[in-house]
Amino acid sequence: MTAIPRLHAGDRLVLASHNKGKLVEFQELFEPFGLEIVSAAELDLPEPDETGTTFAENARIKAHAAAQASGMLALSDDSGLCVDALGGDPGVYTANWAGPNKDFGHGMKRVEDALQAANATSPSQRQAHFMATLCLAHPDGRDALFEGRVDGTIVWPPRGEMGHGFDPVFMPAGHDITFGQMASTAKHSWTPGQNGLSHRARAFSKFVEDQIARD
Repeated sequence: MTAIPRLHAGDRLVLASHNKGKLVEFQELFEPFGLEIVSAAELDLPEPDETGTTFAENARIKAHAAAQASGMLALSDDSGLCVDALGGDPGVYTANWAGPNKDFGHGMKRVEDALQAANATSPSQRQAHFMATLCLAHPDGRDALFEGRVDGTIVWPPRGEMGHGFDPVFMPAGHDITFGQMASTAKHSWTPGQNGLSHRARAFSKFVEDQIARD
């Protein structure tokens, strides 16, 4: 399958997500590149069932559904929190742990309850990582994947009100504050050729290097 042509300033791209927190983060990440970004929600595209068992499978499902429905290039993100002491859970089911109403306070408490049940009380027993897989899909079926990971520790109680999802209980390695306490500029900071801090920024930096033309 041939590669997808590189994107240029002024090109239009669908973000295959209805998650407002993700959309805000992507808008910040895309800001320097001059692309026209429209969300799946703005186009009133349906949300496909995420039936995959890996981040890559779900990212592909979402990106290809948006590309086919819109006739445009589409970028999706599938990401989640993987906790070592819980065998990698919640993983691809991270959003499900927040329940049907997407109550992430409930989701964070569920993770903490599971850690307590596993007697994982010391920082060394509470290691975790966030994973993000981006998929750029073309309406003709071509796609490309980009992955990012950030390691850290689960803390309790939640700290901070910034970010979204499980950010308030995740302290990235090398830092003494959670993603929930971290300004978005610090969380998503990255430069070409270097990793960003967040899993999404790290995946996005690979996407930029591979897919965005530097005019």
